[in-house]
Amino acid sequence: MAEAPFRVLPKLTPLSEPFWTGGEHGELRFLRCTACRSWVHPPQPVCPGCYEKRLEPEAVSGRAHVYSFTVNHQAWIPGLDEPYVIAIVAIDEDPSLRLTTNLVDCAPDAVTIGMPVQVVFEPRDDVWIPLFRPADA
Repeated sequence: MAEAPFRVLPKLTPLSEPFWTGGEHGELRFLRCTACRSWVHPPQPVCPGCYEKRLEPEAVSGRAHVYSFTVNHQAWIPGLDEPYVIAIVAIDEDPSLRLTTNLVDCAPDAVTIGMPVQVVFEPRDDVWIPLFRPADA
């Protein structure tokens, strides 16, 4: 089995922990405002829409579409074989909820804007990194 690429891991905080640990349960979690129901990402203590302070983690389906992407051909990170895809995906529950991620299990030249993808998690220490792969047909 190939060694997993080096990744800088996030520091867990009370606000970010649901996002980074949801993968342990197979869930992609974002904070959601209890008042206006807006999704809040990146995690912050106040809803940017209505300024409510009651935010709760909530799981989404894990389905998304490729909003934008680039194919990296430079070996910036040891162990991450190039070329690899860095993408912004729009989460299906709310396309304005976007996440920067890597696409895996897909040839870089097969990626297209609008392509349906689904989350997979890469466990590292105490975090589960959300990556995306092509959605099952």
